[in-house]
Amino acid sequence: MDSRRRRRIGIAGAVAGIGAAGVGAAVGARRLAVGRVRLRPDPDAAEPFGGLRGRELIVQADDGLPLHVEVDGPDDAPLTVVFCHGYTLNQDSWHYQRRDLQGTARMVFWDQRSHGRSGRSKPTHATIDQTGDDLLAVLRAAVPPDATVVLAGHSMGGMSIMAFADRHPEVFARQVAGVALINTSCGDLAEMTLGLPLVLAKLVRPLAPGTLRGLGRRAEFVDRARGMGADLAFIVTKRMAFADRYVSPTVVGFLEEMIRATPIDVIAEFYPALVAHDRSAALDVIGSVPAVVLCGGRDRLTPAEHGRRIAEALPDAELVEVQEAGHVLPLEYPGVVTGGLRRLIDRIRPEPAAGGGAAGGRNDETEERSA
Repeated sequence: MDSRRRRRIGIAGAVAGIGAAGVGAAVGARRLAVGRVRLRPDPDAAEPFGGLRGRELIVQADDGLPLHVEVDGPDDAPLTVVFCHGYTLNQDSWHYQRRDLQGTARMVFWDQRSHGRSGRSKPTHATIDQTGDDLLAVLRAAVPPDATVVLAGHSMGGMSIMAFADRHPEVFARQVAGVALINTSCGDLAEMTLGLPLVLAKLVRPLAPGTLRGLGRRAEFVDRARGMGADLAFIVTKRMAFADRYVSPTVVGFLEEMIRATPIDVIAEFYPALVAHDRSAALDVIGSVPAVVLCGGRDRLTPAEHGRRIAEALPDAELVEVQEAGHVLPLEYPGVVTGGLRRLIDRIRPEPAAGGGAAGGRNDETEERSA
C-alpha cells in the first residue's frame, strides 16, 4: 500500500523459546573457549542492567494474581507507552528503551504473570488469552483513562497485545493510538524450527511440549542443573538470541540471567500456548492505528516472514527488518527499536521542529547506530 513505509536495515548484527530449544542447541554446540568469548571488547560492561527502577505498583489480575508494574514519568503526561516483555524475560529487557526514552513520554513496564516479580500463575492460566486480560488490568490501574496509549510488545508481549485487541476491541479503540510489535508473530508458530535445521526440527517439534512438561515435573532438579551449566548456557543464549557476533558479552550474560531466573515449569506451562497462538483476526483491530513492526532477518524463533505477514495486514504499518539480527532486537539493536518508537510517537503526537527536548537531540540514523 502507498501509506506503508518499509525499512530494511542491512547492518552486521532467540530467546522466546530458549527453554525449549536450549537442549537441542546445546547438543550441537561446539566446544568453545568461553573465556575468550567473554574477553572480547565489552562496551556495555558498565551499563546498569536491572538497575533502572520506577514507581512500583501492584496490579491485581482478574484471577487475583498480583502483577508487578513500574511507572516512569508524571501521571498527567498526555501520552503513555506500555511495554510488554517476551517469554522467559521480564520488564528489564526494555533497559535501553527505558533509559533513552526518558522525558519523551510516560512509560509503564510490567512483568507478565509468572515472570519477573509478578505472582506465580496457576498452570491452567498460563495462556495468551490470560496475558491479554492482564494487559487490560494494567491499563486500567496504571494509565489515566484520558491518556493516549502506545503499546509496545516483544515476542510473547506482542502476542499479549494481539489477545488484548481481540478480546477487548472497544477498549483498544477508545484508548490505543499506536502499536509497536517486535520479533513477534500472529500465528503458525507450530512451524517454527527452534533454531534447528528444518528436517531435524520436524522430528523434534512434536516432542517439545511433552518434553517440557516432563521437565516441569522435575523443576527443582532441572533448575539446579541449569545453574551449574552457566558457561554452556551463555553459549546457547548467544547462538539462539543474537545474530551479531560482536554483541556485548555483558548483554548476553544479562539476557541469560533473565532466562535462568524463569523456572522451568513456567517455561513448560506457557510453551503450548505459544505454539497454539493464532491471532490473525486481531490485526483488523490493530490495523485501525499506526504501527511499527520490527523483525530480525536471522531470528530463529519468530522468523522475519512473521513480521512481514503482520505488516502486510496492517494498513498503516512501518516495517523495519534488520537483516543481521536475531530474536532480541531491544537488546541487540536497541537504537533501532528506540528509533522506531520515537517515529511512532511523533506520528501520533508531532513535536515542534525546534526546541527538541529529550526526544529531539538524535535523528533516526544516529540512534540506529548507537548502543
